Amino acid sequence: MIRRSFLASLAASSAAPALAQQPAKVPAVVDALKVSVSEVIVPVTVTDDKGRFVSDLDKGDFTILDEGRPQQITYFNRERQQPLVAGFLLDMSNAQRLHWAKFLDAAQELVLSLLPGDPKFAGYLITYSNEAELAVNTTTDSDKLLEKIRKLKPGGGAAMYDAIYMACTSRNLVKGEPIEPRRVIIIIGDGHDNASKKGLEEVLELAQRNLVTVYCVSTAAFGFASDGEKNLNRLAEETGGRVVQPLQGVYKDVSGYLSTPSDEGNYALKVGTGGYAAAIAQGLFRAVADTVGEVVTQYIIRYSPETTDDKKAFRKVEVKVNQPGVTIRARKGYYRFLP
Repeated sequence: MIRRSFLASLAASSAAPALAQQPAKVPAVVDALKVSVSEVIVPVTVTDDKGRFVSDLDKGDFTILDEGRPQQITYFNRERQQPLVAGFLLDMSNAQRLHWAKFLDAAQELVLSLLPGDPKFAGYLITYSNEAELAVNTTTDSDKLLEKIRKLKPGGGAAMYDAIYMACTSRNLVKGEPIEPRRVIIIIGDGHDNASKKGLEEVLELAQRNLVTVYCVSTAAFGFASDGEKNLNRLAEETGGRVVQPLQGVYKDVSGYLSTPSDEGNYALKVGTGGYAAAIAQGLFRAVADTVGEVVTQYIIRYSPETTDDKKAFRKVEVKVNQPGVTIRARKGYYRFLP
C-alpha cells in the first residue's frame, strides 16, 4: 500500500508554489471560465515502449499544434506533484457489490496519494447510484473524504454522467483553477450508466470546456465487455487521461485457466480462495499506483493561442515529442470560451 510517509516525501520535493487560500465559493464553473480565454493548459504524459514514464524531457522536445498551427510555449514545468484539484467519482451501483470492500480500499489509497496534506492539493467526493451526490465538497483535508468513503454501501443504478456534470458545475472552486491548480476527475466504476438525466456527449463537452482530465479505474470484471468500457475510454482519451483495468488481468499468469474449468481441478484463483483475493488486491494496488503516477508525473505546458479568423467552437490540439518510440497522452482539444 502507498503510505503517508512516502507521499509526504514526494510533496516535499516539489518546486511548485503553494496555493494562497483554501477552496472558495464561486458560481458555476462554466461561468467562471468564460472570462479566461487567453491561455490553454495542456498536461502531457509521455511513456516509453514498456509503459514507463519518461520524465527527463525539456521544453525544446515538445511541439504544440493548435488547429495544425505551431504555437509558442509560454510555460513549461516537469516538476512532480504540481498543484491539483482531484474529483473522486465513486460508482455505488449494485454492480459493484462483489468486490465493494476492495474498491473502497482503492478509493482511500487514491485519496491519500493525491491529498497528502499539502495546501496545494485539494479534492472532493461525488458518489453516484440512482442519483449523483456531492458527498464531500472541495477540501484539502483528506480525512473528510476518507470518513465518508468508509461509510458507503452500494445499491441502485448508476448516474455516472450526472456525476461528471456535477463535478463541473456544483462544487466550490480553488483560486487559480483550471490553470494552477489543474483539474482531474478519477472515476472508480465500470462506466455503465442507466440513471442519468445527462448524456455522454454533453458531459464530455463540459469536461473539455472546463479543461478537466478524466482518469478511470475500471471495476469491470474479467471476461466482461460492455458499452461502459467504451464510455470510459472515450472520456479518458478525449481529455488526455487513461483507463486502467485491474480486474482484467487477474488470470494472466495462471496456466490453463481457459482450458481447465474450475470444477475440474483448476482452483488456483477460484473465487473465495486466498489466491484469488490476493490477485484482486494486487491488481487494484497496481491500478492505484499507475493512476497516481500518471497524475503526478506530467509535463505541464501552457500557450496563448494565436489570434485567427477561425470561428470553430472546438479547436484541436496536437502534442508532438522529439523522441522515438514514445506514447503521448494529452487532451485532444479545447473550446473557445466566448462571452
